[in-house]
Formats: sequence, structure tokens, C-alpha cells
Amino acid sequence: MIDVPGIFASNVFNDEKMRVRLTQETYAAFRESIENGAPLSIEVANAVADAMKEWAIEKGCTHYTHWFQPMTGITAEKHDSFISPHADGHVIMEFSGRELIKGEPDASSFPSGGIRATFEARGYTTWDPTSPAFVKDNTLCIPTAFMSYTGDVLDKKTPLLRSMDRINHEAVRILHLLGRTDITRVDATVGPEQEYFLIDKEIYNRRKDLKYTGRTLFGARSPKGQQLDDHYFGAIKQRVKAFMTELDEELWKLGIYAKTEHNEVAPAQHELAPIFTTVNIAADHNQLTMELMKRIARKHGMVCLLHEKPFKGVNGSGKHNNWSLSANTGENLLKPGKKPEENTQFLLFLTAVITAVDDYQDLLRLSVATAGNDHRMGGDEAPPFIISMFLGDDLEEIVEAIINREDDEYESQGKVIMNTGAEALPEIRKDTTDRNRTSPFAFTGNKFEFRALGSALNISCPNIMLNTIVADVLSSFSDELEKASDIETAVRRLIRKHLKKHRRIIFNGDGYTDEWIAEAEQRGLLNLKSTPEALKKYTLKKNLDLFERNHIFNETEVRARQEILLENYIKIIDLEALTMLDMAKKDIFPAVSAFTCKLAETIERKRGVSDDIRVDAEVKLLSKLSDLLASFSEKIDELDSKVGGSIAYRKNIQSHAEYCCNEMLKTMDELRAISDEMEMCTASEYWPYPSYGQLLFSVQ
Repeated sequence: MIDVPGIFASNVFNDEKMRVRLTQETYAAFRESIENGAPLSIEVANAVADAMKEWAIEKGCTHYTHWFQPMTGITAEKHDSFISPHADGHVIMEFSGRELIKGEPDASSFPSGGIRATFEARGYTTWDPTSPAFVKDNTLCIPTAFMSYTGDVLDKKTPLLRSMDRINHEAVRILHLLGRTDITRVDATVGPEQEYFLIDKEIYNRRKDLKYTGRTLFGARSPKGQQLDDHYFGAIKQRVKAFMTELDEELWKLGIYAKTEHNEVAPAQHELAPIFTTVNIAADHNQLTMELMKRIARKHGMVCLLHEKPFKGVNGSGKHNNWSLSANTGENLLKPGKKPEENTQFLLFLTAVITAVDDYQDLLRLSVATAGNDHRMGGDEAPPFIISMFLGDDLEEIVEAIINREDDEYESQGKVIMNTGAEALPEIRKDTTDRNRTSPFAFTGNKFEFRALGSALNISCPNIMLNTIVADVLSSFSDELEKASDIETAVRRLIRKHLKKHRRIIFNGDGYTDEWIAEAEQRGLLNLKSTPEALKKYTLKKNLDLFERNHIFNETEVRARQEILLENYIKIIDLEALTMLDMAKKDIFPAVSAFTCKLAETIERKRGVSDDIRVDAEVKLLSKLSDLLASFSEKIDELDSKVGGSIAYRKNIQSHAEYCCNEMLKTMDELRAISDEMEMCTASEYWPYPSYGQLLFSVQ
């Protein structure tokens, strides 16, 4: 039996441990630095470092690392031991405040987007004291920010922390205008739901595409997929349950609030959902969660797939980003209350979010744009490419009433009671917000669920965008309200004005229909269907101005990020194309050729026995496979040519990415379609790879 309270955060150097191990004065100085941004003296840093080292050594650590999040999308770490030489030839275990605060890793192989020259290899890591240090693999891990030799940021943590500062400052500013001077801090909070697939490791090892790219590049649909919905919330299989149990234990030791786990809709798909925490810590925790999922799955003879669309024809995996705003008073600023129509504070923050999402649809879309997520979005419960907001019937009626009725009157229908029809069952209050599976950005009670994130994504970028755009709108609201003589009247007018202007972004219907696509176009909403198309918007003047005035990125940093993301997209498509060619040439073509030879041999043998023996079926199948194989060979040559032809586009990274998207991916899809049809016609003992049925139903 796991002693959950006993092990929780046992591997984290958290506030409780610091309070015990530091002097009262040192602890108070450290908290002042965290809560109010006061400078941290070297004396305090030395004291914290020494206490941290002693605690880590007690936990069995010999090394420490500055754990950071470069623009690769995953984490990075360089390990240094605590040892320091002593005059008598022995060593002592030391760790100073300077070592805690600053590190100097080699930055030469991390993406920089042209920020630094090749010879400027040095980079700096700097301690993030807002995210507690932790022990992993007998190493003390210190969460840090990462910047280049030029001083430009090269990571995802630094701009996230900047955006948190902005949303805090602007939210407190406007709350004080509303008379809420009791609120002195506002934090953006997030609970990222993590979807993933688990497949058998032995079968995974027989698939080149999964090993090299994380998704199946070939594969005919299994007769049984998710059509019966029998996997969703079903009984968890024993191997999976053993994995989940160990994962929970390791996450709890790291202070991660792992709460809910269940089977998802697709076969072999599952989900883990944590409790909300501040967005910076939530981002760190989610990176650790993904790392542990992969590691622990292998211990149980399985592989965890975090690709957004590892299997064609079944649901892909997302990461629902539940975002809200929490005050230091414990109040959720996005909680409507019993009478939201009378809750001016809630309506003002709701209006700010609606305004921000409408004005910066492009930034939210590009924040989730990846090669993998392009395959996932637009169907199978993933949101469409068009960014819109779902409010639910009750809130939408309030919004319409505010827009259309000058007297602000609105009579809420309240909670509807649903009669279960069975005396033994209690009455249920219906949630008027519901949950729209086709909405990219849905209000779900006291938070917004940004559903467009892919499962492998670092959540920092979408939350940087959310924090920044809402902070910017709140700032403009405060500028306007500070000039008003009557705040109450000014707030009502401001809410009505902005709801009327931005109502186009609100849509409660089915986001998958052709009618919505046409309507969204009429409304002037963006429909950015690919990563290259979305990333093009990064450097629009309005977006550069937004980042500059909110001190999130300078123009150099924005352009660097755009280049890094485009380059990553190109590399992924190129890798997938090369993997397809390898599989097609070396395995699939020879396998089908061998099977057609066997068919031809069978036909000749039957004919040799008697002219009366019918061979129509074999001849028909042989003819079909021969035609398909010829088309397959032609398509291989076409893809080979397009891979080589991409060289001509390398001088312009945007054009290169668009070529990969519009030309290479198109041919890859055509090559796959032929292969999948051949798989359906080829005897299983000849087909070189495990089938979809084996992949999706191998874990029992």
C-alpha cells in the first residue's frame, strides 16, 4: 500500500523543507525574493545552496544539474558532481550560491534561429527560484532559464515567467480599479490533461516508422478500431494499471498532482489529468510527466507514444490546457458565481479573454502548430483549425443580453434539474457550460479549456500567448477606466462595447461542418490549415508590437523562434519522407513482389494440373497487385525526386516549409494509400510489419 501523504513531494526541495533547513532570516529573505521580486543576495543564495546540497546528499545524490527547456521542445541537463579537491588529496562536497544561480553549458547544438554565430557557443542557465528543485536519478535538478551569449533568450521558461509577471501586474491593476485592493497577486493556473498511447515494446521494435518518427507512416485500418466506444472509460488492463500505479507513485514523489487516469476513446489510448497549479510549475511538471511516462512504460514492456497522430483513422492525442486566473485571496477570477449576470468582475475578465482571443487568433493557432498536430486537428474529437470560443448556452445568452439590452437586464435560467427517472438515484444539476468537443477554446465552468494543443507539445508557448494577450487587453481596459469619473458606468459600457465588437469569435455549434467553415470565413475568422501557414503570422507587425510592449520577446527573439519552428517542421517532414522511402524500397516492395511471385507460381501449378481448375481469383488478385506495385514504384520515384528537389528551396526557410507541406506530404499520402491497399491484398505472412490490429490490441 502506498503512503501517498508520506511520499508526496519527498523528492522535492520545497517550501516546507526550506523552512526547516534555513534560518528564519534567510528563509524570510528568500520568500521576499519569490513573492515580491526582491533581489537575492549572494549570502542568501549560498545558504540556500548549502541546505539544498545537504538535503540532496541525504537523498543519495552525488551530482547536480541545471535542468532547462531549450527550443527543442524537451528538457536538457548537464551533470556536475559536488566534489571539490582538498589540499590533502581528498575531496569535499561543495555547492555554492554562484553555482546554484548560474551555469554555463555549451549552447552550440541547441536551436538558436540565428541569434548567435557558430563560434558563440556559450550559453547561460540561471536559477528559477519559483519552481522548486527536485531529485531525479540520484541527481539534484535545479529548474533554470536559458539564454544565449548575446543575452537573448533561447528557452521556453524565460518568456513564460515574463508573461506571468504581465498578467499579474495588469490583473491586479484592474482589480484595484474595481475596489478589490485586498488582492495583491494574480497567478495564471493550468491543469494540462495528457493523452498518450501504450503499445507492446516488442511489436513497436518491428516498426521502423514508429522508432524513427513516432507515428505510423504506413498501415491499413484494423477491422476493429474505436467504433464501438468500448475502450473509453473501460476497465483498465492489468499491464496498463501496473504502469499507471508506478507512474502515480513517481509523480507524487516529485510533488506532481496526478489526479485522474482512464482509458481514452481509441484502443490503447489513455489519459492522465493533474490538479491545477501555477503555470510555470505546471509546465515543469508536464515535461517531467512525459519523461516518466516513456521511461516507466519501457519497464513494463511497453512503449508510450506521445505523437499527436500515431495511428491513422483513430483519435489522436491532445493535451487540454485548462487555463484560469487565481488571486492570492484564493478566488478564481473566472468563476461566474450563482448570478454571473450580476458579477461585474467576472464579466470584465470574461470580456478581456473574448477580446484577446479574437484579436490574436493567429498567435493561439501558431502556438499549437506542429507537423504532428497538423495530422490530428480537424476531426476525431480534435478541434478544427479555426479558433473560436464556446461559452455554453447560459453565458452566451448573458452576452447577447448585454449587447442588445441597454438596461443590462438579464434573467438567468439558473441550473436545470435533470430527472434520472429512478427513485434510488439523486437529482443532478445540469452544467449549462457543457463540453463542446469541437471547440478549440471552451469555457468549462471556471476556466477555459484550450483543446488545440498536441500531446507532445511543451505547454509553455500556448500559455505565454494566453497570458500575454489577456494582459495586454486588461492593460488597455485599465487605461480607459482610469480616465472615467464613474467607474461602474464606465465598466458596463466597456463590457458592452467589446462584447459587441468581438462576438464573432463566439460559436457554440459543431466546428466540423462545412457550414461552419463558410460562416467563419464570413465572420472574418482565420482558417490556418498548416504549420507553415500559421507560423507566417508570427512576425506580423501587430504581433511584434504586442511582444515588445509587454516585454515578452524582442523582434530578434520572435524571428528566431519562427525560424526554429519552421526548421523543425522541415526536418520532421524530411525524416518521415526518408523513412517512407527506406520502408518502401527495402521491405514493402520486396514483400509484395514475393507474394505476387507466389501467386504466379500457384496459377502455373494449377494450370499444369488441369485446364479445368479455375484460377480466375488468383489471376484477378495478381493483376490488381501487379498494377498497384507498378504505381507504388512510380510513386517511390516521385517522392525520391521531391526529397531531392527540396534543396532548391533551402535559401528561403518559409518557402522550404511550404514545399514540404504542399509537395512532399501530398506525395507521401499518395504513396501510403497505395501501400495500405496492397497490405489488404497481401497474405499476412508476407507483409513485413505488424498490422494496426496487432499494434492497437497487443497490450492485454
